[in-house]
Amino acid sequence: MKKEAAEYWINKLKLHKHPEGGYFVETYKSEKFVNLQEYNGPRHACTAMYYLLVGDEFSSFHRIKSDELWHFYAGSSLTLYIIGTDGKLNKIRLGTDIDNGETFQGVVKSGSWFAASINDHDSYSLIGCTVSPGFDSSDWELGEFETLNNAYPQHKSIIEKYVKRFSAI
Repeated sequence: MKKEAAEYWINKLKLHKHPEGGYFVETYKSEKFVNLQEYNGPRHACTAMYYLLVGDEFSSFHRIKSDELWHFYAGSSLTLYIIGTDGKLNKIRLGTDIDNGETFQGVVKSGSWFAASINDHDSYSLIGCTVSPGFDSSDWELGEFETLNNAYPQHKSIIEKYVKRFSAI
C-alpha cells in the first residue's frame, strides 16, 4: 500500500525528486520581501512546500539560515533529528498520535543541523515545510560527516546514519 499511496501523492501534488532525499514541490512564495543583515540580499518573507519521503528514504543533515516549521499531513509518523546551535540533540516526532508524544507541527530553529526519517519504513510520510524568511538555496548547507562528527562527536551514530554524499541544490 505504501508505494501506491506515495505514488498517488507524487502525481496528485506534482512532486519532484529533491536533492536532499524524497520528493517536493514549492507551493508558496510571499510577494513581500524582507532585507535582513544576516542574509546576502532580500528574501521572500515566507515560502512553503510539500515534502514526501518513502520507505527508508531520509532527509540528510543540513541547515538553513531561517526558521523552518514542519507540518504533518499523511502516512507514517516521521522523526526530526535536530542538533541545535548549543550542540544538544532534540527529536520531534511528527504524526497524529498526540497521546504518545507525536505532534502535528515541529520547529527547526535557524542554524540548527537537522535530518528526518520515516518511522515506519513500510510506509511514506507527507509533510509540509514553511520557511521564514523564505527559502533561498544560497542559505542551505549540506552536512558532511567529518565536519559534523568533529563538531558533535557525542552524536556520531545519528550523524553517520543520516548523512548522504551528493551535490548541493
